Amino acid sequence: MSVSAYRSGKEGAPQYQSELSIKFWGVRGSVPTPGADTAFYGGNTCCIEILADQQRFIFDGGTGLRVLGEALGQTPKPVKGHLFFTHTQWDRIQGFPFFLPAFESGNEFHIYGGTAANGASIKQCLTTQMLKPGFSVPLQAMQAALKFHDITPGSTIRIGNITIAPIGLYGHTNALGYRLSYQGKSVVYATDTEYAHIDENLLFLAHQADLLIYDGMYVDMCDQIHLQPSPQPWQAAIQLAQTAQVKQLAMVHYGPRQNDTLLNGLAHQLKDIEPQVLLAHEGMVIQC
Repeated sequence: MSVSAYRSGKEGAPQYQSELSIKFWGVRGSVPTPGADTAFYGGNTCCIEILADQQRFIFDGGTGLRVLGEALGQTPKPVKGHLFFTHTQWDRIQGFPFFLPAFESGNEFHIYGGTAANGASIKQCLTTQMLKPGFSVPLQAMQAALKFHDITPGSTIRIGNITIAPIGLYGHTNALGYRLSYQGKSVVYATDTEYAHIDENLLFLAHQADLLIYDGMYVDMCDQIHLQPSPQPWQAAIQLAQTAQVKQLAMVHYGPRQNDTLLNGLAHQLKDIEPQVLLAHEGMVIQC
């Protein structure tokens, strides 16, 4: 497994690789936080891209999706992909109305999501977000072929040689976690989790994964993180990764007040505790 830490998310989308190639286009939670204090880790909300089997898989459509869309504008046409949403709170869907490839005829995207807490489908949630007065351009203006798929926890999705397994995570948001498997390699993406205890379903999903992308960092109302006996999200993340025998753990979903200085300090301390832990930043590429 290799990690590339080149900085800019604007350098273009990674080209297809024989292995799994994972790029982080957004790693923030709740609300975008641009500025000098977050320039390294990035201020865009969650969006992860995985390339495998000559296909593109996108997880969550936060504002990082807009930057990914700009990069895809530099790639050969048509653009195709599969977009999976964990849930439909704003920080996971707010980049979708600005995803330029969805407005271009000839492109094609399959869009997957579970049922929201209010019973709405993924198509209904994305459509509602783009209605007036909240937004000026309706979803119907998107000229790409958009194919919506309602999915449920425990199902198995097969796309070519790729297998994707969703599980239910956090009850208040009906969030889903995903495991993508390809040629003996696997990546698990799980955010909006309960860190007070280990979820047995998530433990099963993450078992011996090559990479676990997890929200072990969200501490919204704290000015700083203290390494202390009381449980912290990052401690739960490490415990989960160790118990599940995960090869590498990447943390995402930083709170709005977790700036570069705070995260850098924690990253140095975590290296002494668990060397296989990294804090993801925008533009980071991991190949499994």
